[in-house]
Order: sequence, then structure tokens, then C-alpha cells
Amino acid sequence: MNYPNIIVKRTEIAGIPSILMRPKEKQGKYPTVIFYHGWTSNKDAQSFRGFILASLGYQVLLPDSIFHGDRGRIDYWAKENAGVFWEVVFKNLEESEQLIDGLIRSYDADENRIALSGHSMGGFTSTGIFAINKLPKTLVVLNGSGSWQKSNDILVQTLGIEKAERFIEIDKKVIELDPMKKLDNLKDRPILILHGEDDTVVDIGPQREFYETLKKQYIRQDHIMMSTYKQLNHFVTTNMMEEMGSWLEKYL
Repeated sequence: MNYPNIIVKRTEIAGIPSILMRPKEKQGKYPTVIFYHGWTSNKDAQSFRGFILASLGYQVLLPDSIFHGDRGRIDYWAKENAGVFWEVVFKNLEESEQLIDGLIRSYDADENRIALSGHSMGGFTSTGIFAINKLPKTLVVLNGSGSWQKSNDILVQTLGIEKAERFIEIDKKVIELDPMKKLDNLKDRPILILHGEDDTVVDIGPQREFYETLKKQYIRQDHIMMSTYKQLNHFVTTNMMEEMGSWLEKYL
């Protein structure tokens, strides 16, 4: 699809297939948003959301995660692949420093104006990166979770997963990287959380707990906000994108 006034480029950064969008009229370095897709999705499926953000004046990077898009496919709903969800998230975290560095070095990203965002699995990813890397300035999470251990417990129970050795190792890493255990790295950094109240895919409960726990540590209460949407399942709405745009205008 052609987008007027927006440059769209397919590229690889640190070997990661990505779509890069930016306004055609360049004015110095770009405030940049890295937007991570969800489970079963890919960079192309997020391109219209990328266009919306690029239209607001941001450079936007849409990367493919492993086993998604140009990086392959699996049977996403097979029970034996349940643990792959976390393997994808862990890999995103592992790759994130090189991805951010590549944007700064090769694509004129302003290192002082980088935002992380994502939907669903991308919300888990962006929160996890934000918790280990203090360079990004702000975070916007759509239907994700910053309480990994609690969300994983719900996933295991819902799918009836037996704790085989492989999944026990995943559990350990979930606990190790859980943003709930890294609140000191997060407090007072601008975070916007958006979530459907009737989300049947990513339960809103752990995310509420993450928000309420983290908010108590903030001196600047205006730097953290959670908006919920009544009768909304696991979807991104126009209102969410509007709230995201307003947040980025203020904090990026």
C-alpha cells in the first residue's frame, strides 16, 4: 500500500526483517517508535498502525519476531508450542539492544527520543525491554502485561500445560526477567497502559496489579496512566491509537 507523505522501507537491522516508516520531510534526527507485533501476527499486519504513527511525525520501526513473518511460521495454537511464546519474547529482549543501536547509527533515530510499544505479545516484549534498558524514553502497552509470572500462571492453567523440564526452565527465566521484579528501573519513566476490560486472551488482572504496584513508587503521578475499555476484548481500537498519539506528543 502506498502512503502519501510517508517513506516506507523494507530493511534488516541486526539481521531482523523490519518495515521502517518515516515522514518524507526530514527535520533533523527522528523521534522513533519501535512497535512489536503480537503472537501469530507480523510486521506487515501492523503497517497501518505504523502509518498512523508516522503520520504524526514519528519514525516507526516494525520488526518481525522469530517464527513470524519473514522469520518463519509454526503451528501457533498447538499445545506443544505454548512455551514458544516466551522463547519469542526472550529473543526479542536479546535482540533489542542491537536493534536500537542500529536505528541510532544507521537511521537517524534520536537516542533521546525513542519509544517502545506493542500489542499483546508485543506488549510483553516492549515492557520487558523497557525494564532492562533505560535508554528508551517512554512505553505504551496495548493489551500486554508487565506482570509476567502472574500472566504465565494463567496461561499454564488455561492451557493445562504440564510442567515438563523445558517449561520449568522457561518458568525460571520468566521469573528472572519479570518487569515486576525490576520496578526500580521503571519508576518515574513515562508509561501508558491500554487494555480491554473483557480481554479473553491476555487477562487484565496481572496488568492491573503491575500498574497499581508501580504507580505507588512514582513521584510524578502524571508519568504513569492506565486506561481500560469496557466490553472490549483483545483488540486495538481507534481510541487506543488516539490515546497513544496524545501520550507520545506529550512525552516523546
